[in-house]
This record gives sequence, C-alpha cells and structure tokens, in this order.
Amino acid sequence: MIDKELLAILACPSCKADVELKGNRIVCKKCGRKYPIKNGIPVMLLDETED
Repeated sequence: MIDKELLAILACPSCKADVELKGNRIVCKKCGRKYPIKNGIPVMLLDETED
C-alpha cells in the first residue's frame, strides 16, 4: 500500500519521530499518533489523527 522508501522519509508532524505502517494507518513510534491513509496517500495532518 505505502512504498517503503516513502515510509522511510516520513516523520510525525507532532514530535518529528519515525513512523511505521500498522494496518491501514501510519503510526508514530514515539507519541503513538495514528494518521489515516486515504486513497493510498498518507494524511499527515494533526487535525486528521485518529484514536
């Protein structure tokens, strides 16, 4: 779903930590914020975080 090279350069907009793919979400390894993936595109906006 998400290219590994893209995932490697993404960072959490809140704490700037690395993120990982878990299911259909991008999850911050440090603060745990979850960002949705819509139509194959990660939505890395603080207003779009999920619980």
